[in-house]
Amino acid sequence: MMFCVVTGGAGFIGSHLVDALVAQGNDVLVIDNCSTGSRSNLLPHLDAGRITFCEQDLLDDGWQQQLLGADRVYHIAADPDVRQSAQTPEVQVRNNILATHRVLEAMRANDVPELVFTSTSTVYGEAAVIPTPETYTPLEPISVYGATKLACEALISSYCHSFDMQAWVYRFANIIGERSTHGVIRDFIRKLQNDPHELEILGDGRQTKSYLDVHECVEAMQYGVEHAHEPFNVFNIGSEDWITVATIADIVVEEMGLDGVRYRFTGGARGWVGDVPRMQLSIEKLKRLGWRPVIGSEQSVRTAVRAML
Repeated sequence: MMFCVVTGGAGFIGSHLVDALVAQGNDVLVIDNCSTGSRSNLLPHLDAGRITFCEQDLLDDGWQQQLLGADRVYHIAADPDVRQSAQTPEVQVRNNILATHRVLEAMRANDVPELVFTSTSTVYGEAAVIPTPETYTPLEPISVYGATKLACEALISSYCHSFDMQAWVYRFANIIGERSTHGVIRDFIRKLQNDPHELEILGDGRQTKSYLDVHECVEAMQYGVEHAHEPFNVFNIGSEDWITVATIADIVVEEMGLDGVRYRFTGGARGWVGDVPRMQLSIEKLKRLGWRPVIGSEQSVRTAVRAML
């Protein structure tokens, strides 16, 4: 049994990670300001007294001392809105870079040896090599969000080598599923609930990306921690295929039982500023350790649609 701290543990991916940690018998502290997450995602654990919940913002003080005695921090808390980062970049710089630095400093002050960090495929920018391996260079993010995550990776690497910490950094494809509050599937469902006759699709519908169910994602994270032992470990997590936005729209329409829906495309290869039209990650590095996803993008999307509906 370990004492694990999960920042952002009331959110989408964070709450599923908490489920897994509790199931393993770990002592779990969740730190979350509930700006995008919800206590309801943790209600069974809270009611049973299986976790401790600290509702605080990482940019404020008062939570740091609670890391005393922790074996590992899972730093999931972040502002994940790629689109909004083009409008209010300072918000993501503070919530991602500054918050990560404060977590690292709290770990250093309390002698916490291990960190698991959730990064993103957007650190690669518009990669010329697809599927994109972890060794791909140059890393040129085209969104402020991607830039903040890349900056966080650099900070974490420096702390590992300067202060004898160990870290696992995971660059995610599109992770989807139950409890998700944003993204293309949620967007399509909301639009069709408001107007079941027409669906606005940002871009030209040919954007093609990799999607993975959140349960598979959490399993991959835990597998990497158990089987990779370098001071600083970086892994891609995603599926081994990809799917177009238009096909996702077809699945959502089908699962909602709708007929004759007109698609209205906003035009252009890019859905919004910072959108990467083509993305699939190479997961060969994790596969060499022994992990591979059970399902692909289409099944992940269909499962997520049903869960959200």
